[in-house]
Amino acid sequence: MTETVLVIGAGIGGLCTALALAGPDRTLILLERDPPPPEGDADEAFADWARRGVGHLRHSHAFLARLRLILRDEHPQLLAELLEAGARDLGFEQMLSDELKKGYRPEPVDRDFVVLTSRRTTLELVMRRYVERLANVEIRSGVFVTGLRLQPGSPVRVTGVTLEGGEELTADLVVDAAGRTTAAIEQLVAAGAAVTEASETAGILYFTRHYRLNPGMSEPPRGKSPGTGDLGFLKYGVFPADNGWFSITMCVPEIELEMRRAIVDPAVFDAICAQLPGLVPWIDPARSRGVSRVFGMGDLHSRWRDMAPAGEATVLGYFPLGDSLVRTNPLYGRGCSFAAVSAYALRDSLTESADPAARLLAYQGRINSSLKPYYQDMLNQDRQAIRLARNTLTPGYRPRLKARLMKRFLEDGVAVAVRSDIGLLRQALRGFHMLEDPSAWLKRPANLLRVMGYWARGKKANAAAYPPKLGPDRTAMMRTLGLSPELDIERLKEAA
Repeated sequence: MTETVLVIGAGIGGLCTALALAGPDRTLILLERDPPPPEGDADEAFADWARRGVGHLRHSHAFLARLRLILRDEHPQLLAELLEAGARDLGFEQMLSDELKKGYRPEPVDRDFVVLTSRRTTLELVMRRYVERLANVEIRSGVFVTGLRLQPGSPVRVTGVTLEGGEELTADLVVDAAGRTTAAIEQLVAAGAAVTEASETAGILYFTRHYRLNPGMSEPPRGKSPGTGDLGFLKYGVFPADNGWFSITMCVPEIELEMRRAIVDPAVFDAICAQLPGLVPWIDPARSRGVSRVFGMGDLHSRWRDMAPAGEATVLGYFPLGDSLVRTNPLYGRGCSFAAVSAYALRDSLTESADPAARLLAYQGRINSSLKPYYQDMLNQDRQAIRLARNTLTPGYRPRLKARLMKRFLEDGVAVAVRSDIGLLRQALRGFHMLEDPSAWLKRPANLLRVMGYWARGKKANAAAYPPKLGPDRTAMMRTLGLSPELDIERLKEAA
């Protein structure tokens, strides 16, 4: 028996759903509100593809090893086509510091620690063209889903969707990959579905500008000054992309109003880059030029939805996926991987049983075990960053002894250890790339002892493992930019 599956959205989540579910036993129809991509190449897609439904389309993107391994193992032809289109494999050795490169000896596991990076438009363009060739898969563009078709009951059953203009489509299953703006959950809750939700602000805004290497120029060598960093009042990172492009993304705390207002000016954005040693060689006019405006993104929240609280299915025939189900701070680069992992969790859950309630329970169980540890880890980091941003604007603030000790342990112990010990780095990267629980490596007694050993050596003995100063302090940067470092401090005082 062939099942008909309607997928709301043909972004990364919808495309990953098609990759996971396509087969002779299913007919998939992807319903995408936005127009199809232009017929041309990756540059035309970046310039002309209108995607109102994807607010982060032109922000920095990368596929972590978890997602790249899925492509390698499940769809090797797609991976080959992405690389042919200019997407980049950034391997383990390319990420090593100069110190670690000195004694580096490749190991088989290193082949798994690869980041696939490119402009989001290039990734999506190639994935979409590949999916369009899959048997029993159809993508309909310019189709706006206005609601779900519901069959009353306990639990309520989803039998299809309603389109703008009143047309109704029926299906055995509906997968909601519409993203963070989906209205389907609200409709289900109004119909009596007991979906639970937890949500918190990420506390930041996101700003990205794209650059392109000048003819004949290559990317700068990875030197001692890293291309990523956290100054407390500003996080930043450079993302190599396809076909001579790269992007720089900066994250500004919500309470830094002066910086938020100024950074959207490309001249100010570049002036900030010029104060960060790790970015200076990238934006050298002899090497590259800025080729886009500064794209901003706000309203960033972490959100976890549970479709089976207390072990009971809340709805039948409906599966949210990607940002429709779990939303995270894009700073950590895990959104695309979350969508892919969810799609394959759905595949396995559908294969396991034909019973609608059992399918949802199995799906939610896989989501909980596969994604919850990373979600909680990111949530904890967001909370810490929000506190740090507020403390930075609090005159005379002095952290408590426990906080100072934890900071020293992380900076002088953990960070130094993974920069000094390639074995520890390999284990830490397993968590970063979603190949195991993010904190598992540090909970192993032998690893913790090694970290403590580096911490006990002291800064002088570990001097080679520390990066140079990442950039100026907040006051110096603000004054260099012609901004007042005091205004936001005064606002915070007034709010208190």
